[in-house]
Amino acid sequence: MKQRRVDLDWMSTTEIQRIIDIFAAANCEIRFVGGCVRNSILGHSVTEIDIATDALPNRVQEILRSANIKAVPTGIEHGTITAVVGDRSFEITTYRRDVKTDGRWAVVAFGTDWREDAARRDFTINALSITPDGTFYDPFGGEVDLLAGRVRFVGEASHRVREDILRILRWFRFHAYFGNQSPDAEALAACRGFAYRIPDLSGERIQYELLRLLDASNPISSLQLMAECGVLDAVLGYRTQLNLITGLCKVERLTQTPQDALLRLSALLRKSSAVETLANRLRLSKKARQRLSAALAKDPALDPAAATNLRRRVLYHLEKTAALDRIMLAWAADTAGDHWGDWLKTYRTFTRPVFPLTGHDVTWMDTGPAVGEALKSVEAWWIEQDFAPGRTACLSYLNGLRLA
Repeated sequence: MKQRRVDLDWMSTTEIQRIIDIFAAANCEIRFVGGCVRNSILGHSVTEIDIATDALPNRVQEILRSANIKAVPTGIEHGTITAVVGDRSFEITTYRRDVKTDGRWAVVAFGTDWREDAARRDFTINALSITPDGTFYDPFGGEVDLLAGRVRFVGEASHRVREDILRILRWFRFHAYFGNQSPDAEALAACRGFAYRIPDLSGERIQYELLRLLDASNPISSLQLMAECGVLDAVLGYRTQLNLITGLCKVERLTQTPQDALLRLSALLRKSSAVETLANRLRLSKKARQRLSAALAKDPALDPAAATNLRRRVLYHLEKTAALDRIMLAWAADTAGDHWGDWLKTYRTFTRPVFPLTGHDVTWMDTGPAVGEALKSVEAWWIEQDFAPGRTACLSYLNGLRLA
C-alpha cells in the first residue's frame, strides 16, 4: 500500500480545520475521500470535499451539533450526514462494508475500519484517502491508474459488477472524466458481459449516471465504448448513432458554448418519437421532457440560408432555450455549413419584441374567436414588417381589417 505525506492548501481553510478539530476532540477518525483527493493528484481545483469517518451517523450528528454546526441527515440510512459550516457543505459518511448484494441494492453495515471501506469502493481511484495530518493512502494503486487515465475496478471486475449493475454506468461515467483511449480490458469485458441487466436498474439511477456522463467535457469516447458493448442500447432501449452528438460536441467547442447534458441527450436520441419512451424509463421531469421534445421538433424549420429578417421571424416563435437547442442541433447535423454561425449570431443579438396590441384593442368585436383571429392577422402583418410598426401603425392596420 502506497503511503506518503502531502501538502494541500484546501485542507488549511477555516471550515475544514473546524471539522478536523471537532472530530479530533471527539477522538473520532476522519479521512478525506473522493473528488478532492483525485483533483489534488491531478492538480485541479478542489470544490467539493467528502469525508469518511469511523463515527456512527448518530455520533456524527452529536459531534456537529455540540459544535453548533448544522447537521442535515441527507442520507442517514446510508451513513451520510451533511455538515453545513458557514456557506460550505461537507458530506460526512460512516465507514461501511457490504453484507449482502443482489446486483441492484447492497445491504451495508457500518464499520470502523477504513481498509474495509476502501475495499468496498468500486474503482481504485475512488479508494484513495488523505488523513488530516496530510498522509496519503493508496491501498490499490489508484494514483498510478489515475495518472495513466485508467479506470480499474478494485478486485475482480466481473465480481464487482455482479454485486451492483450500476457500476457499469459508473465505469463509463468515470472513464469519460478520467480515462484515456486504452480502457481497462477486464473492466470493459465485465461491463459487456452484464449489459443485459441494465434494464433491471431504476430509471432514476440510470438518469443520474447518464446525465453526469453527458456533462463530461468530451463524452464521445465513453459513448462509443458503450455502443460497442451493448450498454447504450440497453440504456436507451433502441440502437442510435453518435454522429449528431459528436457534431454537437464539435460545435460547442467551436462556439465556446458550455456543454449541456440535456441538449446532448436530445442529440443522442436524435428523434422526437423517442422522447416519451425514454422520459418514462428514466423518470425525467415534465420540464426535461418538454425541452427534449422542443429541441427535436421539426417545425418551425431552420433554413440555413435564411436572411436575417427571416431568422428573426423563426426565433420570435420559439422559446429562448428551444431556439438555441434547435440551432445547435441543426449545426451539429451540418458541421460544414457556412450559415449556422449567422443563426447563432442572430440568436445572441435578438430580443423578442412585444406585440403592441392586446384584446382590449378589439372591443368592437363581439366574439372571442373573432378577436383572436383579428389579433393574429395584425401580428402576422407586424412580423412580416420585421416587427417595425408601432402601436399606432398596428391600430391603423386593425381598423383597415374592420372596414374590409
